[in-house]
Amino acid sequence: MEHSNPSPMQCNISISILILLAVFSAFSSATAETHHHQFVVQATPVKRLCRTHSIITVNGQFPGPTLLVRDGDTLVVKVINSAPYNVTLHWHGIRQMRTPWADGPEYVTQCPIQPGASYTYRFTIENQDGTLWWHAHSKWLRATVYGALIILPKLGVPYPFPEPKQDIPVLLGEWWNRDIISILRQARFTGAAPNVSDAYTINGQPGDLYKCSSQGTTKFHVKSGETVLLRIINAALNQELFFTVANHMLTVVGNDAAYNKQFTTRVVMLGPGQTTNVLLAANQPSGHYYMTASPYHSAQNAPFDNTTATAILEYESASCTSKNVSVSKPLMPIIPAYNDTATVTAYTSQIRNLGSKQGKTVPTRMDENLFFTVGLGLVNCFPGPRCQGPNNTRFAASMNNVSFLLPRRTSLLQAYYQNIPGIYTTDFPPVPPVTFDYTGNVSRALWQPRFGTKLYKLKFGSNVQIVLQDTAIVSTEDHPIHLHGYHFYVMAQGFGNFNPRRDTAGFNLVDPPLRNTINVPVGGWAVIRFVADNPGVWMMHCHIDSHLAWGLAMAFLVENGEGELQSIEPPPPDLPPC
Repeated sequence: MEHSNPSPMQCNISISILILLAVFSAFSSATAETHHHQFVVQATPVKRLCRTHSIITVNGQFPGPTLLVRDGDTLVVKVINSAPYNVTLHWHGIRQMRTPWADGPEYVTQCPIQPGASYTYRFTIENQDGTLWWHAHSKWLRATVYGALIILPKLGVPYPFPEPKQDIPVLLGEWWNRDIISILRQARFTGAAPNVSDAYTINGQPGDLYKCSSQGTTKFHVKSGETVLLRIINAALNQELFFTVANHMLTVVGNDAAYNKQFTTRVVMLGPGQTTNVLLAANQPSGHYYMTASPYHSAQNAPFDNTTATAILEYESASCTSKNVSVSKPLMPIIPAYNDTATVTAYTSQIRNLGSKQGKTVPTRMDENLFFTVGLGLVNCFPGPRCQGPNNTRFAASMNNVSFLLPRRTSLLQAYYQNIPGIYTTDFPPVPPVTFDYTGNVSRALWQPRFGTKLYKLKFGSNVQIVLQDTAIVSTEDHPIHLHGYHFYVMAQGFGNFNPRRDTAGFNLVDPPLRNTINVPVGGWAVIRFVADNPGVWMMHCHIDSHLAWGLAMAFLVENGEGELQSIEPPPPDLPPC
């Protein structure tokens, strides 16, 4: 990746990528090892869209450092908080086997790292490889605090495709020309929807379709005839995104650090939190081609940022033209309409699992059959500055009509491990408290959720099935639901209300997708399965952070099994206090 006329910030990013390339080379002869990193969370002035303001970064970089490890390696990351806000880091998609203390969501597995304090995350990669990422999991700091986490296969284990000539992280983001915490505070005060973003970004740059951004457009250089691996990560705070490359087809080879049966597509759609690996063959005439990130927005009558971020795919011979010769504008791809659900459905229906590791198969005998409604709601209140939602209400969100409240005295995991009473209850409902036409005309009497810190308890080793059902409360919407500590099989997806008599027959028991974040279709449902083989407290939530702030979350409490290898490790001595 290169930038035209780089600023000092951009030079730092370029240096970090050169280091990354050197590490890739060194990995050719490496064995399983421990990687030590120091992350300094700090405020950094950055200029975008004609304005300069301070954002929270890691080591002064935006996006943050790329971490490169191999399956079986151990990561030790000391986080020093030099920012003015509390912070935690989450290692999105890492299973954290028996190490939930390193998972990161504030007040769930740890109290936040306060300004001036530090905490060291320690965990081992176990039977995982592919593209994941790390990000802040405290308030909305992940708007700028994020980076790629690349896991190479174990030595001697090849990719299930020819090894590419280049390996390129592509991080899609969302940019505001204001301090992100002030936007969150305003939304919380008014109860209304937050201000939409001012731009989308590709590797930190909005691209030349925005004002004052042409000089910073991200460029990726390729050689004619080569095949490159693009590791695409949707790090946007609140927006699902389409990704395309002009005149180039994309061969999808992996999602959420799980390989899939290869298929070719013109467009990829990722919800916030999802990752997709694609192979791109540089088989077009030498020239310049736009990559684009544009919104997929499924909610009706809701404001959103309807703009497009660009980067440039540049063939090497095309970059060697004389300075006196004008360079033609890059070719623009055909960009899907923002509400093109048909393209999203056609894309996701092609994803099939390549094969699970260690001979594991899809669980078929269910110990837990759960049904969770997911969606928005409204809280009635007296008119005033704190009630600026629709018809003088406040927005809320819930699962099974419970809007999730985080504790403040301690984290949920500490309360469980140390037997601290009064922090949570274990009566999260396994099914909706009221049965209704979930995607139809929902009675206004069902629009207001209850608030609580309710967990659902699972026995170690139990087989779990969850039906995730979208609702039409306020509006139907595609919700990217992320489960911490686990990956899961996607048995089926569909539109309307889930009907077990009709829809169970269509479950894919042969090669279902394996994911850690699933897009529940707009006005539809998704069914997932997993084995509860990782003890701890694990959050499940919508990865649209405005929805998470409104309470679209819950948590599982997975009990210890038998013996040390099936039990949570003791908490680290430097676990942050509340």
